[in-house]
Amino acid sequence: MTREAHMHIHMLQHQPHQGPARIADWLTSMGHSYTIFHLHQRELVPRISDCDALIVLDDHEDNEQQSWSRAERKLIDQALDGQKPLLGIGTGALRIAELLGAPVGHGTNAEVGWQHINLASDSSFDLPDDFTALLWHRQVFGLPDDALPLGGSETSPVLGFAWDAGRVVGLACQLHHHRQSLAAQVESVPAPAGYDDSPWVQSSEAILAEAHHVDELAPLLDRVLSQWLRTAAAT
Repeated sequence: MTREAHMHIHMLQHQPHQGPARIADWLTSMGHSYTIFHLHQRELVPRISDCDALIVLDDHEDNEQQSWSRAERKLIDQALDGQKPLLGIGTGALRIAELLGAPVGHGTNAEVGWQHINLASDSSFDLPDDFTALLWHRQVFGLPDDALPLGGSETSPVLGFAWDAGRVVGLACQLHHHRQSLAAQVESVPAPAGYDDSPWVQSSEAILAEAHHVDELAPLLDRVLSQWLRTAAAT
């Protein structure tokens, strides 16, 4: 794989057990550098001018009103307006979608665990037509105007999008785990609202029993990140 020019990426982390996992490994392997800002430890939201790209990691769904929320939204807006490559994972994707004007809200059912994802027919993502990924959410978002969809699960039709020719990417499905980060999430991250009443959930034991999926997702994450930064560099 051809290496792109060196980039420095800022990553916003909101919880101790919802870090970048394989994303950090991939950035290092491709010759990029990064700084993680631990907002849950009261680190300040950085300046957009100090990075080449921004990644907004996942968060608990009930943490929308944390002290960092307003500054983070302003930073995302600056990345959108300033033509910086922008990637959101989980609630990070939801916040980007919301700032692009898409509707957000509670889905009919929570989804927790390994779910089957169908790629949309008009998707621009370099991914298989169907694959299994981890979901951990109840909140959902619609497709922003002028965005292309990733695809969806049986109960969530929009699980990601690419906007502005792929410069901006949102992923509600989680492709980035390795086995250690998966175990940490299962042990420490609260289940979303509606977990007890949803047919689309797995127990912690069932999720960990299928941990082999994280190895299957590694090359898919590689494709998404490569396409994201390559596309952004070409714009």
